[in-house]
Amino acid sequence: MAQSRPRKRKVIPLNTKACGLCGKKTTLVRTECCGQWICDDEDNYVAFSYARNSCARNHRRQTLCGYHHTEGHDGDWQTCQACREGFETELFVWYGTNDYNFTKLQDPPAFEPAHCGGCGAVISLAMDGYSQGPEGLICDPCTNKRFKRPKDLGLVKQ
Repeated sequence: MAQSRPRKRKVIPLNTKACGLCGKKTTLVRTECCGQWICDDEDNYVAFSYARNSCARNHRRQTLCGYHHTEGHDGDWQTCQACREGFETELFVWYGTNDYNFTKLQDPPAFEPAHCGGCGAVISLAMDGYSQGPEGLICDPCTNKRFKRPKDLGLVKQ
């Protein structure tokens, strides 16, 4: 899977009402979690597409800020022990530092990257596809090799 490039943020004057993630100035709403202006665009998301085309949905579902609010935790997400314990360290760091955040996690903890139990390749828990089994995490290519359907059942196009 191709890695996504960090999006460049537009510099917006402080007195201008605009989405804090993409900079657009139309159809805005304040986030429930942190009160920031954001595009009111969740209706653009197609269910089960896993698209990342909605500023509001991305912030709500892909950040610790959104998770902290949704789970009803007390205090700030940056110091919340329940948020910290809710994820593998790699995912905690990603949810706290990705480009869907208005405020990023300062001094994120170090972590060892996950590796495929089949081929040893590094797996990005936030961005790559993988499965989990008796050998631990398995990358998508190894998963596909292991679960390839027999050709004689007529399930695989030749």
